[in-house]
Amino acid sequence: MDVLPSVVRFNANADRLGLDCGWDPRYSKSAKDENAAIGITQNCLQDKCMKTYNHLYQKLCSLENLDEAYRKARKRKMSRGYVKAFEEHRNEELAKLQRELSTGAYLPQPLKKFIVRDPKTRTIHASHFRDRVVYHALVNILEPIFEPLFMYDSYASRKGKGTHKAVQRIECFMRKVAKNGRLVKNPHTNNSVTGYVFKADIRHYFDTVNHGVLLNILQRKIKDERVIWLVEKILRNFNTKSEGKGMPLGNLTSQFFANVYLNELDQHVKHQLKMKYYLRYVDDVMVFHQDRKVLNSCKESIEKYARGLNLELHPDKSKIISLRKGVAALGYRNFYHYKLLRKSNARRFERTMAVKLQRVKEGSVTKEKLMGYVRGWFGYAKWANTHNYGRDIQEKINQVLGSKATKCR
Repeated sequence: MDVLPSVVRFNANADRLGLDCGWDPRYSKSAKDENAAIGITQNCLQDKCMKTYNHLYQKLCSLENLDEAYRKARKRKMSRGYVKAFEEHRNEELAKLQRELSTGAYLPQPLKKFIVRDPKTRTIHASHFRDRVVYHALVNILEPIFEPLFMYDSYASRKGKGTHKAVQRIECFMRKVAKNGRLVKNPHTNNSVTGYVFKADIRHYFDTVNHGVLLNILQRKIKDERVIWLVEKILRNFNTKSEGKGMPLGNLTSQFFANVYLNELDQHVKHQLKMKYYLRYVDDVMVFHQDRKVLNSCKESIEKYARGLNLELHPDKSKIISLRKGVAALGYRNFYHYKLLRKSNARRFERTMAVKLQRVKEGSVTKEKLMGYVRGWFGYAKWANTHNYGRDIQEKINQVLGSKATKCR
C-alpha cells in the first residue's frame, strides 16, 4: 500500500552526466539533463518553492497505516512471544495505539539496553514491540518524502541497496578512477593502479547526532507540527550523555534519520564539491579521484562541513589511501583485480568454528547448528575470492563430521 501519493522526484545526482557506471535508473536521460540545467543544490531544499507537506498526522494515525506498520514490525519475528501476545489482541492494541497517537497521549516505553560484540562492542537499545509499530508507521509517512532526495550512492537502510551493492559500486569507481587499469610507474603487481580514495567515518555518529539540527532538516519538508512532535518524543526517549544529542542503535527511526541527517553532507559533496565518485554507507564515506591534491582539498571541506552539522570525522580512520594498497570497506579488502576477506573477519570465524567443532565432538552442539553457522558465513565470504579458503574449511569440517559432511556452500 502506498501511504502517500507519488511525490515529485528530482534527481539528486544530476552532476554525474559523465558517469556511465550505473547512474540512478529512476531518471531518464532527459530528466537528468533538465535537472543539471536547473542546478539542483543543497540550498534548494530550503527554497520556498520546494514542495512541503502538511496534514500527514491523520494518515500516520490511520488504522490502515498502523496495520501495515504492524505487519512490517512482525516480519521474521512471528515466533517471538511478544509478537504472539500482540497478535492475540491485535485489533484492540492497534485501536489503543491510534487513540494514544490521535490524542497526544502516546508515550514510548523505556528502551532495553544490551551489549553485542560483532566484532566491535556496541550498545544496542531495543524498543518495546508496540513502539516498533509506531516507528514503522512514522517511516511509512516520511520515507516517500525523503527517499527521492537521497543521492543514488547512499547504500545503508534503503530498498534495493545494501552492503553488496555498495561493494560493487566501489569496484566500479576504482575502474573509473584507474582508467580501466592504468598502472603506476614501476608497478609491483597488476593491482598497482593509479588513483586514490579518501575514506572517513563520523566519530561516534549515533551518539552525536544533534536533535535540533535533525528537526530543522525535517521541518524544511514537514510542516505538520504533530509529526514533528512525535519525532521529538522518539528522540527524547533515548537517555544520552549529552542533552539534545544521540539516537539509539537498533531503532528503525535511527537508521532512517541517519540517512536524512547525512544527506546534507552528501549533497554538499556531490553538488558543491562536484565529486563524481562518492558513496556513503551509514557514516562511512568514500571519495575516489585520480589526484591526491583534489582529495586533500575535499577532505578539508568535508571536515569543515561536518563541524557545521555538529559532527567530527574520526581522526584515525579518515585518510587518503592509494588504490594500489586496496580499499578496506564493508568487510572486504578490495583490489583492482580481486577482493579478499578482511583478515580479522577470517580469523574470528576460524576461532568460532573451532569452538563449535569441539562442541559437536562433545555433543553439546548439533551438526545442523554448526552447518547453519558455516553457511551463513559463506553467504558473506562467497562475494570475495575464497575458492581455496572454502575448500580448506570444508576439509576441516569433514575431518570432524566425516567425509560425507554437507557441503558448506
